[in-house]
Amino acid sequence: MKTTGEISDQELIEAATQAREQAYAPYSHFKVGAAILTAGGQVYSGGNVENSSYGLGLCAERVALFKAVSEGYRQFPKLCLVADTPQLVTPCGACRQVLVEFCEDLILLLANLQGNRRTMTLRELLPAPFDGRVVMTRQRGGPIKD
Repeated sequence: MKTTGEISDQELIEAATQAREQAYAPYSHFKVGAAILTAGGQVYSGGNVENSSYGLGLCAERVALFKAVSEGYRQFPKLCLVADTPQLVTPCGACRQVLVEFCEDLILLLANLQGNRRTMTLRELLPAPFDGRVVMTRQRGGPIKD
């Protein structure tokens, strides 16, 4: 975790890039790093962690998010994702769903090792999420409304 006052996009990219170097990807060799910014200005980072039973691995975004959540944070304005690809990578569908649980207005900073970057929102990638409002409405026995 890194704590400073104002975190620049470049600092977030650097944190994600460093996390990428620690990724455990012996099967795909596709290393990804993520850094998530808390509303209080702390940065938590993580790299993807693969497993020989492929479905049991975790993407970098979830590693970083879960580290922050396990420390008590629940609000996140920005997440940076870094990979060594010509095209910028976005969070997978599972990560999108997990991220929207905590931060549906999340800003995504996508970057690669070649220096390309793009900013977009989680809402752009997941415009109609399955979220807690659906579950809570059903638990109270009420109808599901749009």
